[in-house]
Amino acid sequence: MRSFLKIQLSAIGIFALVKSMRPVLLENEIPEWGKIFIFSFPNLCEAIIGVITLIMLGLFAQQKLSWIAKLKKIKLYLIATFLAGVYVITQELKFHSLGGKNVYDPNDVLFSIIGLCFGLILVL
Repeated sequence: MRSFLKIQLSAIGIFALVKSMRPVLLENEIPEWGKIFIFSFPNLCEAIIGVITLIMLGLFAQQKLSWIAKLKKIKLYLIATFLAGVYVITQELKFHSLGGKNVYDPNDVLFSIIGLCFGLILVL
């Protein structure tokens, strides 16, 4: 559980750093791929944070609820990643705005999917 917390705090720190650097980076001439990265990378971090949060909640629930305790960890990880994916992708596609005002960008969807996969890989 402690290693999951370290991953999550690292993702939050990187997320905050990239978001805070946006104005400075955009003042300078940067290539288009750099702009895409600056605007879409936070989605990758958010997906990782979502996966880790749901996995930690699932592990906590395993200790408290017998029917969840029967799940193997890999199934718990996959379910958490799936649920995080549903939330992240439906937000990007504007099915809801629970995460705030959102602008559709296919690069954001791509970075979100990469973040979901990377979050799962990190815990495995």
